[in-house]
Amino acid sequence: MELLRQEMKLRNFSPKTIKSYLNYTIRFINWSNRPIREVTGNDIRMFLEFLVDGQSSASTVNTAYSALQFYFGNVLGRNFFINIPRAKKSRYLPVILSKSEVARLLAALTNPKHHCIVSLLYGAGLRVSEVVRIKMLDIDFDRMLLRIFQGKGKKDRLTLLPKSLHEILRKQNKVKKPTDYLFTHEHGMGRLTERTVQKVVASAAMRAGITKSVHPHILRHSFATHLLESGTDIRYIQELLGHANLQTTQIYTHVASNNLGAIVSPLDL
Repeated sequence: MELLRQEMKLRNFSPKTIKSYLNYTIRFINWSNRPIREVTGNDIRMFLEFLVDGQSSASTVNTAYSALQFYFGNVLGRNFFINIPRAKKSRYLPVILSKSEVARLLAALTNPKHHCIVSLLYGAGLRVSEVVRIKMLDIDFDRMLLRIFQGKGKKDRLTLLPKSLHEILRKQNKVKKPTDYLFTHEHGMGRLTERTVQKVVASAAMRAGITKSVHPHILRHSFATHLLESGTDIRYIQELLGHANLQTTQIYTHVASNNLGAIVSPLDL
């Protein structure tokens, strides 16, 4: 496995991808219970079928597929994947919060730091992995923009910096160094973890009486949908979210209320 790890590092894979690929490769080797040199394409197909039968999502199956394809194809030089199809992903509409639900969620946050975190998740359309990695030097106060350094897919992008957060962020800027993380633990011992933010959002939603399953990413979905409803060009939203493909952003057209809300039900005609 060390050879696999080294190869992924050389190709600048993200730590999350490295961990995931190692996990599925080791899982396959344990499942097959045979020497690597004896593994066949049929073994890999059967393992993927085993994952499907175990109710694994299409995304999980495809990640396992990619991990094994990389290990056997790129590391060992054996390609079994010509006749193995990828799993077709199910398509789900994103769940979003209404503007009043967002307001209730924010009102339930009495801790200023937690309030700022959730405000940025919604107001800048951030992923949880991005909000915990913001450094002071990423904040452009003059242009009211936030630079997301090496987000998903190893891409930098610019997104909105809400004006309502200007004062609290300026205060942080006076006491922190440019290379400091914006959000750290109470005693300054390292940045906050993604899990901490997830707990903050979930507990705030419970206090606010929101019955939907609320997690940090639902705020990113809400950011995109509310911008679309306000008339923002979908291509700008694509840039703000950092989507490589416009088709990914277009999912929000299916939940925007200005597309369906204006239609009158025949029962009400």
